[in-house]
Amino acid sequence: MSPRIPLKGSTAGRQYAGWTPRALAAEGLGNRVLADQRIPVSGGATLHADVYTPATPGRYPAVVSFAAYSTETHTAGIPTGSNEIGSPPVFTDRGYCSVIVERRGMGRSTGEQVMFFADQDVDDHEAVIAWAAEQPWCTGEVVLFGTSYYGMTQLQVAARRPPALRAFFANEVCTDYFRHLVQFGGVPGSFFFSLWMGANFTDARYDARLTPDRRALISHLTNGALHPLLEKLVHRNVSTMFEKFMAATPDEFVRAIYAHWMFDEKTRAQSTIPEGPSPVLGGIEVPFAVVQNLGYLNLHQFGAYDLFEHAGTPADRRWLILGPPEYDLPVYAWQGEALAFFDHVLHGVDNGYADQPPVRYWVEGDGAFAAAADFPPPDGEVVRLGLESAGADHETHRLTTGAAAAGASSWAAVPRGVPVLGGLDELANQLLTFELPVTEELHLAGPVTARLTFSANEIDSYVLARLTRVDTDGALHQLSMGAIRPVARTEDEARSTATEIAIDSGHREPLVPGEPVVLRFSLTPFPVVLRPGERLRLDLGSRTDLLRKDPGQGYVQFDLPVPPYLCRNTVHFGGESWIEVTRVPG
Repeated sequence: MSPRIPLKGSTAGRQYAGWTPRALAAEGLGNRVLADQRIPVSGGATLHADVYTPATPGRYPAVVSFAAYSTETHTAGIPTGSNEIGSPPVFTDRGYCSVIVERRGMGRSTGEQVMFFADQDVDDHEAVIAWAAEQPWCTGEVVLFGTSYYGMTQLQVAARRPPALRAFFANEVCTDYFRHLVQFGGVPGSFFFSLWMGANFTDARYDARLTPDRRALISHLTNGALHPLLEKLVHRNVSTMFEKFMAATPDEFVRAIYAHWMFDEKTRAQSTIPEGPSPVLGGIEVPFAVVQNLGYLNLHQFGAYDLFEHAGTPADRRWLILGPPEYDLPVYAWQGEALAFFDHVLHGVDNGYADQPPVRYWVEGDGAFAAAADFPPPDGEVVRLGLESAGADHETHRLTTGAAAAGASSWAAVPRGVPVLGGLDELANQLLTFELPVTEELHLAGPVTARLTFSANEIDSYVLARLTRVDTDGALHQLSMGAIRPVARTEDEARSTATEIAIDSGHREPLVPGEPVVLRFSLTPFPVVLRPGERLRLDLGSRTDLLRKDPGQGYVQFDLPVPPYLCRNTVHFGGESWIEVTRVPG
């Protein structure tokens, strides 16, 4: 029986990066559902897909979204941990067919599940693209859309050049799964994986079943007049929601993966997660647009830059967007941008997309997008800011453009969860703070690098660096973040990019207590304009929970099980420690 209730769509969230299309390929075509489609793949398995087509009869391009999740609640607009496909009625109304697919062994798909991002998944994704192109509702042209997992799979399959694939639009991606996903600064992301796996891979998620009519009915509540209230509730309660996910018990197969990632696979050679698309990006030839949410500071940090730099797609057929820090579930952002991109690529619509610069980036302090011909911006100039002491460790120290005086300052590394005495920070501060007063307008956009001469009185510790804009009222506006584990400090030049210093976290050299070593690592880019009277602030510490913001404020940062020891960390000055930022013309 065909669904009787129409699905309600939503365009909540940011839709365009600083422009509005002047023409559309189509609009007002409505929505219908072809529920429970079966896609044959190798080994006799079939993948489950829900297909959403325009209500107006015809043949349309297919928009495929493929990931590891049950999609039962996705189109209902429920803020689950993986609802990142957009809103199908938004696509069908504009003349595209949404194909939402579940991987093997998930939900209604048959077959055995395998390691996340494995070649089997890429094979199946490729088969889905070929299947969609052959359907009577499809023109034979296929594009890809989605966020996070739904975005990362696009890169792997695009490198294989499926004949029907015409373009892809990816939001928040990783290209090196060991470095960008499993570890951050040399430490396994145990908090993130606990909540990600607990949110998506419990028995209840595998077994969930909602009829198309129930999904559609719920969508009229979640995507209707109540949606702004739902957004507020999500933002207000996101920490509680995360804690609930982390307390859940995932499927045994997924728990085994977690145990191996956290306890056993400390090096790239030991890792069972596939390397990711980074080595094969040159095989990508189709046009693409990729979005990086600047608020993702220890997840999806550098993949978009790697893709934009190394893809084989011609320079005039690729676009990079750095969007403002925003966190929402479901992810409805960027559907308008994607549809304008698809209209341009597939239909040749003169909508203005061809005139968009290769790079558009959100500028903190301006609240608007700026443009560049490349990233890093070709007209950028590296500016070195030295670290200099202003006295006692707990004082606010100096960032200086001139020669820095010799000296050293220390902070206390306290493992997360260890109780401390009240007032301890007066004697053993857990953060070091440095500031640069801004006397003339300063525009920054591009790589951010830290180079610290560092010592500790233990054999290992953890170092986090955060940049912040301090406005004239003293309010803090978080910018970049980066991290390194001192024992795992060896650079991996072969995997480094113009934006990121790759670290070989599997190679470890224990510290000699009190003996300085050089730590060189990247912070995430975060374009900003600083005006006279404001300050650029650098904080150094060892615990993410002391430096991060709440996801409800738009910044997606996850706690880490660091530092490993109670110790004192010391940074040495006198031209030995600095950060480098990239200044661009105002």
